[in-house]
Amino acid sequence: MFVRTGGKRRDFLRVAASSALLAPLSAPAGKALGAEFRSKNERPGLALIGAGGQGKGDAMGASHFGDFVAVCDVDKNHAEAAKEHHRIGKGKAEAYGDYRKVLDRKDVDAVIVGTPDHWHSKITIDAMKAGKDVYCEKPLTLTIDEGKKLCKVAKETGRVLQVGTQQRSDHNKVFLLAVALVRSGRIGKIKKVTAAIGDGPTGGPFAKESVPPELNWDMWLGQAPKVDYIKQRCHSEFRWWYEYSGGKLTDWGAHHVDIGTWALGMENTGPRTIEVVKGELPVEFKNGYPTVADRFNTTTHFLVRATFANGIPLEIRDDTENGVTFVGEGGRIFVTRDRIDLDGGAVSALYSDPVSDSLLRELRKGKPLDGHMENFIKCCGDRGTPVSDVWTHHRALTTCHLANIAIRLGGRKLTWDAEKEQIVGDAEADAMQTRPQRAGYEVTA
Repeated sequence: MFVRTGGKRRDFLRVAASSALLAPLSAPAGKALGAEFRSKNERPGLALIGAGGQGKGDAMGASHFGDFVAVCDVDKNHAEAAKEHHRIGKGKAEAYGDYRKVLDRKDVDAVIVGTPDHWHSKITIDAMKAGKDVYCEKPLTLTIDEGKKLCKVAKETGRVLQVGTQQRSDHNKVFLLAVALVRSGRIGKIKKVTAAIGDGPTGGPFAKESVPPELNWDMWLGQAPKVDYIKQRCHSEFRWWYEYSGGKLTDWGAHHVDIGTWALGMENTGPRTIEVVKGELPVEFKNGYPTVADRFNTTTHFLVRATFANGIPLEIRDDTENGVTFVGEGGRIFVTRDRIDLDGGAVSALYSDPVSDSLLRELRKGKPLDGHMENFIKCCGDRGTPVSDVWTHHRALTTCHLANIAIRLGGRKLTWDAEKEQIVGDAEADAMQTRPQRAGYEVTA
């Protein structure tokens, strides 16, 4: 459903993501794709690595197109639950605690990686080197350096890598529509983009506890520093610790900054400058690292301005409604997961001059308007490039990482050379493209 109101100066259109008006942007229901992957009677063999909530959700989506022969998690309870799940393991898949044993299996064609963020790059690189295609959840990396390594290995191996930035495909294509409208000039020259992603939580002090018997805590920590077990460091709350993630800036930022740069045509480059207008941290930092070990430590309130070579600023902020806003000389677009609001010249575009199929296909790298997981599986079959590829994701996420680095260093302005992928004139900040890694868990290309 939608509501339209008229005014003397401009029209306004609000379209819900469920509206029939967007039906032409939705792909028709298709048949199972096992036949497209190999042969008419054989579906791809899949494995799930990281069987928490997000991993299981991704696996349920993948189960329409392939069969899970293995599941893996360092938490035995998660692994067993995925094994017995009626749509994932179906009681038949083998359960593992070490992902390397999964990658040794010849019957695994593709893996779904749903681990905490600090494990994404290593498992994905190891999987591609083992000859597997990969669907990995966002954010794909913990550091900028990891993104460089992933791009290198993806190019060398030729494996398909889809990143779980589902806004490029799902939510009834409202984000795709917004990108197409901006790219086709429907609201004129863009003056500013805002990625509003909500504020980060505070929490703690938290108590140290005994490691649960079902959890391999040392392996869960992976490359991160060895610390005592605190329940709130683990599972779903890991993202509020810099040791394992980047807080809201890489969590929701991975989605909305991606949409913003995609629409601007800046998806294969990066900003020139990063300016911190506001950046609040919940604990004290020294030389870019937290000094307190028992509290959430990612940024809570922020407004960071990334300005690109075309002069357009993209602001990442916490204090307005979650979504992406494009302000142009001839109108405004706001898009979030349940709707798209069009103001000005973009209104008539949906009626008298729809977005061309050729542009939509171009944005989708020549692929039809399928769902995100279906896009991945089809690319595994035809060896095409998925809609959310490693190269553009690395670039968008670099902007998020740079914002975090700037805030962690007290709000200093950063200058970024997107061609060389270096922070200019600030050796301390540039060194933070990587982090120390524990022996045995290093991310190597």
